Amino acid sequence: MSISYSGTLKRSQGIVSAIGKELKRINLKGVNRITVTFDPFAENVKSTRDFLFLLSTPRVVLTNPKCVVKTDVVCNRQPAEVKFSLIQKAQEQLKVKDVRFLSNNLNTLEILQLCNKHISTLAPEEEETTKVLTKAEKQKIASAGKKAPKKK
Repeated sequence: MSISYSGTLKRSQGIVSAIGKELKRINLKGVNRITVTFDPFAENVKSTRDFLFLLSTPRVVLTNPKCVVKTDVVCNRQPAEVKFSLIQKAQEQLKVKDVRFLSNNLNTLEILQLCNKHISTLAPEEEETTKVLTKAEKQKIASAGKKAPKKK
């Protein structure tokens, strides 16, 4: 009698790989503005600053180029906070104007997971558009379908 295997077949790649995986899933199409507020002299601010850096990567920026990322650096011992101001369609869906994460006690991976869970799901569905072909493109497709005569 054997014992069934209940573990994973390979080890996880670590925290950097998990952050990369969450970063690939992020979608900011449901957001107008992101405001990151932190006190640089606070103890637990590194993860919020790392999240702010990850928001500026080209892959994330391309999900919504119109999204404004604003940074508020304060010096009043205020806890770190990330505020997402939503688009009108997302506001109607959630019945709130903005979503706030108090990121004082969260690490970077947890902030990304919360962002994917609550923000990326608000992205409106893309409508599939059909491309209209020109006469020249139609002729190229038609000529590619015809075989050239063989030379003897």
